[in-house]
Parts: sequence; C-alpha cells; structure tokens
Amino acid sequence: MRISIKFKCTSLISLIILAAYIIVAVIASKTVDSVASVSEIHSFNMKLIFGGVVIFLIGVLISYFAVNQVLNNLKVINRTIDDLNKKPDSDSRIKIRKRDDEIYDLTVNINKMLDRMQAYTNQQKEFVEDVSHELRTPVAVLEGHLSMLQRWGKDDPEVLNDSINSSLQELKRMQSLIQEMLDLTRVEQIDSDYLKQTTEVKPLFIQVYNDFKMLHPDFVINFDDDIKEGSLVQIYRNHLEQVLVILLDNAFKYSADRKEISLSASTNSALLEVVVQDYGLGIAKNDLKRIFNRFYRVDKARSRKRGGNGLGLSIAKRLIEIYHGSLEVESVVGSGTVFKIELPIVTIEPGDDEDKSKKDSKKKD
Repeated sequence: MRISIKFKCTSLISLIILAAYIIVAVIASKTVDSVASVSEIHSFNMKLIFGGVVIFLIGVLISYFAVNQVLNNLKVINRTIDDLNKKPDSDSRIKIRKRDDEIYDLTVNINKMLDRMQAYTNQQKEFVEDVSHELRTPVAVLEGHLSMLQRWGKDDPEVLNDSINSSLQELKRMQSLIQEMLDLTRVEQIDSDYLKQTTEVKPLFIQVYNDFKMLHPDFVINFDDDIKEGSLVQIYRNHLEQVLVILLDNAFKYSADRKEISLSASTNSALLEVVVQDYGLGIAKNDLKRIFNRFYRVDKARSRKRGGNGLGLSIAKRLIEIYHGSLEVESVVGSGTVFKIELPIVTIEPGDDEDKSKKDSKKKD
C-alpha cells in the first residue's frame, strides 16, 4: 500500500512534537508531585493531558500546511516534467514564486538544465536538416549526370568527360563537407586534456604566415608582429592554428581585385589580440549576425564556386569560445572584412619558469 509523503511527514513531525511535550510533561509532573497535594496533582495532570491534545492538534495542522507547501512546489515540478515527457519539444518551464530556499534553487537549476537540453535538441535538429539540405544538391547533380550517361551520354566522349569532371567536383565538395562536419563534431566534444594545454604564440604565427605566403605568392600579405617573446595562451596548438587557417583562408577566398591581406597580432599583460583583414567583397550588415551560424553562406552560389560549405566560421567561433576567448567581425560591403580574436594570456610566475627549466634540463639529460 502506497503511503503519501504528506501523511508520512505530517505524522512524523506531529509525533516528534508530542514526544517532546510528553517528556516535558513527565518532568513537570514529577516536580509537582513533590510539592503539591493530591487534588492539585490531579488537576495539574488533567491540564497536562488537555494541553497535550491541543499542542498535538496544533502540531498536526502546522506540519500539514508546512509539508503541503513544499509538496505543492514538488507537484509543479512533477507536472512540468510530465508535460515535457509528453511533448519533448515543449518550452514548458517550472514556475514557482521566487524565494530564498533550496526548492527554488532546485527549480532554477532544473530550468537551466532544460534550457540546455532544449538548445541541444534544437541544435541537433537544425544540424540534421542543414546536412540533408547541403547533401541534396551534390547528390542530385550526381544522379543527373549518371542518369544522362546511362541513357545516351556515354556514347559521346565530350559529354562523358564533362559529366565525369562535374561528378568528381561534386564528390570533392561532399568530401569537404563531411570533413568539416566531423571537425564540428570534434569541437563539441573536446577532451578536457586539450583545455589545459598552452601554446607559445609567436612561433605559430610565424609558421602560419610563411605557409600562406608560400601558398599565395600572388598576394601581398602584411604581417604586423607585436607579440612579446615567450607569450603563452591556454589553447591547444592545433586548435589555434585551425582558427587562423579558417580566417585567412576565407580572407583569400573572398578578396576581389585587391590581392592584399593583413594579419596582425599583439600581446599585452592580459590578452592576445589578433586581426585578420581582407579588402574584398565585404559582408552586408544583415548577414553579419548570421555568418557564424552553421551552413550559413552570404552568397551560396559564390561560396560553392570557392569551395565554401558554411561551417568554417562556426568551427572557429566555437573553438575560441571554448577557450574563453572571443571572435568578432566588422565589415563594409565593397571595402572588406575584419575578424578580431581575443584570447587570455597565461601568466607564469617566476617559480614556474624555474620549474619548467629544471624539467627541460632533466629531459635533455
């Protein structure tokens, strides 16, 4: 047989009050016995019994209302969870009056958890829809070319060659898309060990600058290096390099007639500040708010020609945010775009330097 929590708690509190009263009554009765007459003792005992009944009833009422108040809040929580079980996409949240107690703290934490779960569910839903949409075009192109070749195109060498080239191009785009989706998935599941790693800034920037200078000899790449020697940031080296490659690659892709890119990096006592600037097509104000959304492209046709899938900036922003940094963008149509990164600098105490030097010397030995 199921016994409600309300009955259990009310009974327990009432019995505790009654037990406390009986103990006090017994002590009082013994004290009176030693100093009072028989009639006075009898009268006193009757008053104790009557008082005990009254106190017990008052205890029952007080405990009932107190327990009921707590359970009403739990019922609200339970109803909300039932609603969410019936409708997982519901935006129902627990609503109780604000006050300074543990029940209210619990509801706030549950609501935060529900918000995170809702955001995650929406994110996954959007991701599946976006992937389906993005894969639909290359699959349709491949199907069209293969159907044409099956019907008559295989007998025409020129048509056959064009179809094979177009199909290969779409396959490469699908391969690139799948790789970027894997990268995005890995970003959301970064191992905690990576979050503790530090990277020396200057050598990495010099390496990336030299790599792009070699890849794009037709561009002028201005590198303003104001990085203090030995500056460290708390980010896994490959992740910082990945962000720089994404931003610089975009800068080269969307540069127009002016083949010039600017990269600047500086450090102060608190921050690493990075600016990547191109002088190309620029981005409209309405699009700026959405360029970090997954699969968002300002001009889909133009992006497809340049090999863009609309995932790079989303990956870059997420990586920077995971390491407690920021990635912002400013742009003017026809004048170019500026991306700004800020990451906190790791401060090393003098003792840490000595420890590091000792460890390095031991490794060399």
